[in-house]
Amino acid sequence: MRILIVDDHAGFRRVARRLLEARGLDVVGEAGNGREALAMTEQLCPQVVVLDVLLPDMDGFVVAHELAGLPAPPRVVLISSLTRAELGTRLDAVPVAGFLAKEDLSAERLAELAGPPPCPG
Repeated sequence: MRILIVDDHAGFRRVARRLLEARGLDVVGEAGNGREALAMTEQLCPQVVVLDVLLPDMDGFVVAHELAGLPAPPRVVLISSLTRAELGTRLDAVPVAGFLAKEDLSAERLAELAGPPPCPG
């Protein structure tokens, strides 16, 4: 599974990368804001984008909608330090595979939400 991590905190990106790579997942890149996320998704073609809801330049929900409009959209898993209850109904209206609280991020939970990678070719 090729993964792009999008979060404005470099420390969280480092920890998330180590956590996922230690379980055999392929983190192909990291982005610190929404514009970087969109550009890197087109460049790196990740299968899954782990996307923070709160970004400095664009709302994560807006980024998720933009990603869904790509010709070959990745699966998006939203993450946040906010709870599902705090995010409310916005989670139900966004085209994503699921939501994880940052503290619950693991390779296993990510795989559960994102599903298996697509078959090659």
